[in-house]
Amino acid sequence: MNRTTFRARYGASPLHLLLTLACFALALYAGIRLLKGDTIGVAIWFVGVALVHDLLLLPTYSLTDRAAQRLFRGRTAEPGPRPSVNYLRVPLFIAGVLFLVWWPLILRQGGHYTAYTALSADGFLARWLLITAGLFIASAIVWLLRTWLHLRPVRKKGRAQTRARSATK
Repeated sequence: MNRTTFRARYGASPLHLLLTLACFALALYAGIRLLKGDTIGVAIWFVGVALVHDLLLLPTYSLTDRAAQRLFRGRTAEPGPRPSVNYLRVPLFIAGVLFLVWWPLILRQGGHYTAYTALSADGFLARWLLITAGLFIASAIVWLLRTWLHLRPVRKKGRAQTRARSATK
């Protein structure tokens, strides 16, 4: 079977299928390793996480995204999503994931962290805030550069028209 036939039947490249199967294999391995210990506790944790996500987090970030979409709509009434919102989504998502992973230490709820690691639990909030600020600053720089590069041909065309008008006078 050649690539064109495979793509027509499967809908994507063979590499996509290979990566998808590798992800499933990794998830199966992780699930088997995870369930070797406290099976009931892990099952309760998964159900709890699914409920918290579906009932609390999903509506929260959906409403936040809609508010950001309206904020970035500006004066244009064009329907559809605004790509500029992604410059808020990405740093906010990364900062949120970092917070979810490190929240006990960020909120000084670390418990026995110092006893287990012999490291100080101080400074996690400041570091998380600095990382979050850095992510938003980097995102703003990328947004400004892309906007500037996108408007560059428009400015160049406008200058050329101005020169053409002044040359004909």
